[in-house]
Amino acid sequence: MKLEVQQLESLYTTMIKIRRFDERTAELFLQGLVKGTAHSYVGEEAVAAAACANLRADDYIVGTHRGHGHCLAKGARVDRMMAELFGRVDGYCRGLGGSMHIAALDLNILGCNGIVAAGLPIGNGAALAARLRKTDRVVIAFFGDGASSQGVVHESLNLAAVWKLPIIFLCENNQYALSTSSKRTIAGESIAARAAGYGIPGVRVDGNDVMGVYEAVQRAVARARAGDGPTLVEALTYRWSGHSMRANLPDYRTKDEEREWMERDPIARLRGEMDRRGVSVMRLKELEESVELEMDRAVAFATASAEPTVDVMESSVYAPHAKASEPHDRSGPERTMAEAINEALHGEMTRDERVFVMGEDVSLIGGIFGVTRGLREKFGEDRVRDTPISEAGFLGAGVGAAIAGLRPIVEIQIWDFIAVAMDQVVNQAAKFRYMLGGGPTVPLVIRGPQGGGIRLAAQHSQCLEAWFAHVPGLVVVAPSTPYDAKGLLASAIRDDNPVIFLEHKALYAAKGPVPADPYAIPLGTADVKREGSDVTVVATQAMVSRALAAAADLEKEGVSVEVIDPRTLVPLDEAAILASVRKTHRLVVAHEAVKRSGFGAELAALVAEKALDDLDAPIVRVGARAVPMPYNDGLERAAIPTQVDIADAIRSLF
Repeated sequence: MKLEVQQLESLYTTMIKIRRFDERTAELFLQGLVKGTAHSYVGEEAVAAAACANLRADDYIVGTHRGHGHCLAKGARVDRMMAELFGRVDGYCRGLGGSMHIAALDLNILGCNGIVAAGLPIGNGAALAARLRKTDRVVIAFFGDGASSQGVVHESLNLAAVWKLPIIFLCENNQYALSTSSKRTIAGESIAARAAGYGIPGVRVDGNDVMGVYEAVQRAVARARAGDGPTLVEALTYRWSGHSMRANLPDYRTKDEEREWMERDPIARLRGEMDRRGVSVMRLKELEESVELEMDRAVAFATASAEPTVDVMESSVYAPHAKASEPHDRSGPERTMAEAINEALHGEMTRDERVFVMGEDVSLIGGIFGVTRGLREKFGEDRVRDTPISEAGFLGAGVGAAIAGLRPIVEIQIWDFIAVAMDQVVNQAAKFRYMLGGGPTVPLVIRGPQGGGIRLAAQHSQCLEAWFAHVPGLVVVAPSTPYDAKGLLASAIRDDNPVIFLEHKALYAAKGPVPADPYAIPLGTADVKREGSDVTVVATQAMVSRALAAAADLEKEGVSVEVIDPRTLVPLDEAAILASVRKTHRLVVAHEAVKRSGFGAELAALVAEKALDDLDAPIVRVGARAVPMPYNDGLERAAIPTQVDIADAIRSLF
């Protein structure tokens, strides 16, 4: 294949721009203007330049921590890139993301990533969004040889192959994962050879040959656009510098090896081809000088840009919450919580075609607790998708699909399994909006059953809400009744933030009145389940009904108990809780999670900080014993707080 001279000049300009950007970055780092660290792409320029030259403006890329070249090749502005490295407000991420997290959603650059291999599932999500929208957009997900050892790479390749997603997995094999040679860490003939295990093409190419990379990616892009699925491309290249500008590591490569690879300089090779094609030295100099001028202007722009303010920082964490107005009439037919959640899913999928559901066993059988039954029959398998057993892979795809404009609902079959996908929850979904300066939205619901009471033992019975309440950027919802579950799930799906929606498995069969028509309950609004005057009990999920039963018993003893269900832990209705404590002057907090460091400690601290003078007795917390959940039914009952435990805690305050 022979590229036109104009194409060669464009590739040359991009490669020079990438190299000079990272060379200037290194200089500015030594001057203290670029802080933290940055990872140079010098030596690898042919890969990004050739790959992105095959893309349209509406195609997506996902970069890596060494992602300056990816962004510049996709068309990112040099001045805003430089301002971001300076930590300034005019940067792509308003100074909140820095070198490793630059993104430009207007260019469909879905972010570089400080977590190795984390971008591949996100790329799958963007590819899935393209497919669900029936477009021919494609995705390139860049990753390194070190990343190829991550399990999420396998999960992503498998998922993309199973669903025939329009994505190119482009491995930039620069021979080293930080300081460790790939020869010491990667089994098999090559990374590209692994593609055979997924039934997709695997191509190994000289990553310093810009035309060779261009041709390989061109074939992969054409395949993806035609609906034939993913391709794995491995580009052999070499980074000239160390791992990062901050690493200060001992030498781990020989000088002979470095010299050998520098002699294969991809820019020099392209320059030689252009000379053979008749491009003059003067023309090359013109292209180089235009880049140099652009770099000077970028540094001036970054230097003049203001520092971001605390207000910029704090306002970037959450998107505004969805507006909702709770119905005045809560009456309706009796429904179980599982049925109420199912009604919410039906209602929101009917209301908004961007909403879809995916997870293990959610489609064909309707979920192991029956929550998604009937959705496949009504909305089809595209919008109700059974996934492989790969939580990090399909949850990450949910993150990517949300970033790309859909509204995914990802079911975690048993909530304990969320642990294997925590990076995608905590480092990706929760931080994406923030790291990009508060611009994007991540309208994702992650839902599933937590809690004990049905003898599933230690790895299927935990209450983990405190994990997620601790992470800025996440919304955490924990309903206790069918009415609350239906209305809160509707709001969660409509919200523009990632929402953790916790369903207590022991409550799935609990019944209560549920309005038949669609409705939404505003996030951050507590519910007074029972009014009282002597003591406040703040209870969550399965503990709410036990608190209400304890309150009914204590009424016979002349004790008036007010029971409050926060319903959402983040955002928390602090005003309702504080108002109740100021009325009753006593507080008990009850949750099923282990008492130590549970969410009750946060509530106790809130009241101690803001209403201490209103208390007539110490705050008492009721929670599970500090043990993993036992299998034995008697011991399980002993581990989980009971109605009696809550009543005894209330009595202790008088």
